Amino acid sequence: MLRADVAVVGAGAAGLYAALVASREGARVVLVSRSPLAESASYWAQGGIAAALAVYDSPERHLADTLAAGRGASRPSAARVLCEESPESVRDLESLGVHFDADRRGDLALGLEGGHSVRRVVHAGGSATGRRITRELSARAALDDRIEVLESSTASALWRAGDRCVGLRAERPSGRAVDVLARATILATGGAAALWERTTNPPGAVGAGLTLAEHVGADLADLEFVQFHPTALASEANDGFLITEAIRGEGALLLDDAGERFVDELAPRDQVALAIQQVLASDPNARVFLDLRSIDMTHFPNIAAALHRAGLDPGRDPIPVAPAAHYTMGGIATDLDGRASLEGLLAVGECACNGLHGANRLASNSLAECFVFGRRAGVAATAAPPLPDDTGPPPGEGPDPVPPAATRAALWRLVGLERTAEDLREVLDDPFPLARTIAAAALTREESRGAHQRRDRPSADRALDGKHVVVRRGEARFERWD
Repeated sequence: MLRADVAVVGAGAAGLYAALVASREGARVVLVSRSPLAESASYWAQGGIAAALAVYDSPERHLADTLAAGRGASRPSAARVLCEESPESVRDLESLGVHFDADRRGDLALGLEGGHSVRRVVHAGGSATGRRITRELSARAALDDRIEVLESSTASALWRAGDRCVGLRAERPSGRAVDVLARATILATGGAAALWERTTNPPGAVGAGLTLAEHVGADLADLEFVQFHPTALASEANDGFLITEAIRGEGALLLDDAGERFVDELAPRDQVALAIQQVLASDPNARVFLDLRSIDMTHFPNIAAALHRAGLDPGRDPIPVAPAAHYTMGGIATDLDGRASLEGLLAVGECACNGLHGANRLASNSLAECFVFGRRAGVAATAAPPLPDDTGPPPGEGPDPVPPAATRAALWRLVGLERTAEDLREVLDDPFPLARTIAAAALTREESRGAHQRRDRPSADRALDGKHVVVRRGEARFERWD
């Protein structure tokens, strides 16, 4: 058995940063990483970090863009925290050795992405931002004397004693279980977009943290809001590969079969994805293309390489694209410091939901969220009270977080870009618990808003502005958060 002040599950951007912050606060940390360090989903993140760093920008302007993208469902207090604290997060990352891209004058090079009114997105290595950041943070964590890393280990169950989380059980590659007692446990396990059959995410992004949290009684929220990225490669080779929104910020165009533009490429993602979906649905043979022929692809080397591997030349060929499940706005319900409804449990990053994103995530607010709320969760975790004298026995076998193939197909078919009550009720009988919970949340929101589009409820219900669907012990209901 291991003992620590803080246990962190997940070694992506959010988990690494939360672990480093907790260590900086003097805590002893156990970091559980399913993959070797620097091979998390964050490693593949192409987007940057949204932060009001330019003289022409401000946190208030960033906040206005964030709330507009959220379609009236964002939690204003969470959005304000992100917009006010993101610039400091960028500066802290620089102090940790992350080198962000600069312009010819040596100033930070700021990119423009959909939904942003000005250039405010910082990148590292162009579209290799996730790789650069996780590489630096992983190196720091590996050398930190207060952080013990359990690589290639999986959190199989959370340890609950009474009304408190007191740690977790981790499974090592050998099959041996390691129990970890900790005053606070931070879940940073990533999102759940790979629950859908067509996805931009790696196979492991199936909401494992949500499954663990729900199993011990923690609240989940906003699960009906799932963002479908508009421009995922539609090709037998590397199907679903994400082509970052930043490339449209540099002038890439979306074209139909006739070579005509049909949407503002820099509109928020929910609008662009629905516009593409409408074109594709207009004819069984319809296709949509991303025209990159005017783009300097040396700024996007990993995209250029992936397209060439798929037999496509971005300098010559329009690239076939279609929406794919990309980001889950919902997750484990938390406060603004990452605390879940179960004492001793915290969550941060895509597995968490503090209401920030509302019905639609603003581009590159996700990495900003990892660092702003990762810092807050790391600090809050170190302030957790001592463990009780009696923590009870370690947890037994936990829930299986991996969905069957039929569940992934059902979610894509019935809980995709557009849904109906009839479709959603069918998923209520799915054998996979998290799929049933998602369907229950989507049934509860009887309106269309942002990433949640109901064909049988095509309009937004203004009475639901600012309200969040919270699932507590299997029951879904609306709550308004401060």
